[in-house]
Amino acid sequence: MRAVAKIHDPSQTNTVALKAYARIAEAWALSIKEAAALADMSESTWKRAKRAAFAGELTKDQLLRLSAVIGIYKSLELYFSTPLAQHWMTRPNTGPLFNGARPVDMAIEGGLPMILSLRSYLDALRGGA
Repeated sequence: MRAVAKIHDPSQTNTVALKAYARIAEAWALSIKEAAALADMSESTWKRAKRAAFAGELTKDQLLRLSAVIGIYKSLELYFSTPLAQHWMTRPNTGPLFNGARPVDMAIEGGLPMILSLRSYLDALRGGA
């Protein structure tokens, strides 16, 4: 029996990532400006990217951001009840990582390193580490 290698289709990966991210941005009630900035896109690009027919390419940084945000969303959904999970990113947080700022603002300002820090922070909460 011969194993068949799957051919990686970047456009399919982009489509799936953007569809998931659009749903998350909606669940978190992010503004167009916030959703675009979190994904490291201009507002006009984000408006196009969230449509099903988007044929543009995502950079590696953008794909990593979307992947990390999807992980953040999953952690929040597993760790908190639905209302808090949906509002956690957009509510001021007094934890030491945030100093009273909203996690989404910290993620936008800090870019990919902060997004990955948020993901690690939430994974640690979930895992008890």
